[in-house]
Amino acid sequence: MSRIGKQPIRLGDKCKVTVSGQVVSFEGPKGKMKVSVAEGIKVEVKGAEVLVLRLDDSRKSRALHGLTRAILNNAARGVGAGWERQLAIRGVGFRAEVKGKQVHFALGYSHPVVFDLPEGVTAEVGKAPRTEDSLPTLDLTLRSVDREVLGATAVKIRSLRPPEPYKGKGIKYAEERVRRKEGKTGTA
Repeated sequence: MSRIGKQPIRLGDKCKVTVSGQVVSFEGPKGKMKVSVAEGIKVEVKGAEVLVLRLDDSRKSRALHGLTRAILNNAARGVGAGWERQLAIRGVGFRAEVKGKQVHFALGYSHPVVFDLPEGVTAEVGKAPRTEDSLPTLDLTLRSVDREVLGATAVKIRSLRPPEPYKGKGIKYAEERVRRKEGKTGTA
């Protein structure tokens, strides 16, 4: 048995789950989500817990058992508390501004970069405290019910201007550590 797959999913106080065939629907204070479950996996609701069971011991069912439980757990946590991802924008003149469902970036290019947020993802820009290298930093916080969409959005935003190793300028995850390189030294 999968160690992850056999753990029950505990639901929050205000979360509801309904199972209809191979579709599991979650509803909570942050929103709604539907998750399709693969064939060979069965989902049962017992009180405030959701159990993920596999119907047989085939290789495919064993592989999907823990995966399905993890996806359902992410959905349950998403509708209950929501997911959040923070990005740090570092560099002189680098800015971000949220306008409706778009984020407008100034990232040192000759033109502003406009990023359309996907459905269900919200963004918020805040000022971060100065660091030891005195580069101005902004915090961009992304929030969503769906962890998969949130992660994909964060990756796309980071790819607009990845952090460079010499000065540390660019967009990086808040917890990411950029390995710094020493620049060229002139001999005179």
